[in-house]
Amino acid sequence: MRPRMWWYAGVTGFAAIGALLPARADAQVEVRSRAIQINLTGRLHAQFNHTSVAGEPGSEFLIRRARFTADVRINDFVSGRVQPDYGEGEITLKDAYVRLAFTPAFRATVGQFKRPFDIFELTSSTQILVVERAGGVRGVDTCSGPGGICSFSRFTEKLQYSDRDIGVLIDGQLPSAPVGYAVSVTNGTGANTADENGGKSYTGRLSVEATDGIVLAANVGLHDYLDGASTETAVAFGGDLEIGDFNEGLHVQAGFVSGDNWQNLGASGPSTFMSAQGIVTFKVPVQDNRFVAAVEPVGRVSWGDPDTDVSDDEGLLFTPGFVVHFVGRNKIGINADIWSPSAGDSEFSLKVQTYLHF
Repeated sequence: MRPRMWWYAGVTGFAAIGALLPARADAQVEVRSRAIQINLTGRLHAQFNHTSVAGEPGSEFLIRRARFTADVRINDFVSGRVQPDYGEGEITLKDAYVRLAFTPAFRATVGQFKRPFDIFELTSSTQILVVERAGGVRGVDTCSGPGGICSFSRFTEKLQYSDRDIGVLIDGQLPSAPVGYAVSVTNGTGANTADENGGKSYTGRLSVEATDGIVLAANVGLHDYLDGASTETAVAFGGDLEIGDFNEGLHVQAGFVSGDNWQNLGASGPSTFMSAQGIVTFKVPVQDNRFVAAVEPVGRVSWGDPDTDVSDDEGLLFTPGFVVHFVGRNKIGINADIWSPSAGDSEFSLKVQTYLHF
């Protein structure tokens, strides 16, 4: 749609909404922008969860995410995104960046964005295959370093190898080969947080579409952190595999990561952590049903060890689940996260989450 036609449709829509509201002498709707396109989307994820941990409230309701996203395109070269989040009783900023698209093989992004590390974090929260990436069990805080349970995403997020940070990202897709790359330089302190030292964190990811529907990727992260008064660098590396897509049929996401657990420091420095995870789903379309578009059984196994030099500190996370898809990314997901440590008692959490996407 041409820019003028797009804006005419947008203004007409606002006018129609305004006609339904009570009349006020000072009420008005005015839309002005130099952008040629603004896409407004949003998501609302409402969750119920239960925990088996004694001493914790047995169950709770919460607004897990409530986000509005504005994707702005000034022209074919300049674009950007702003995405605030109102979930869990807080107001935070998620994505906030400007992107310069020199060519499909070379784009520069400046601002706050996801570091290009593992596939589980890079998958949007509207499409992740399980309710919670880290699969936490409320009340369990036994994993040395990152806390919580020793799951894949707990390591990568809390050790600051993945998730959002502020800096510069260079990425692209090679025109002559099914190869994508991404490299970022960031503060290393995470979203909405000022830098704490003069060091920077570096993240890189290389992906290859080996064949139709199968993508292999390798990633590395160098994270700067403070150890007393000195700045040190922790290193992690990994790889992942994706088979299938979000449309229908078999979908597999699997990954491995290992590196420095810099939040678990000893006399010789950080311990070495290792983690592996696999998620398998099978999405089955439902024909001739006015309410349900598809059903999707889900299974996850995640193993994590916070210190490879210490025995009996690792554990397994099992997540059986089920998703009912309504239309698009609107759905309801049910997961049972079962944490089984090598030492200590097993605990579990039941999670039910509704997804509204518009």
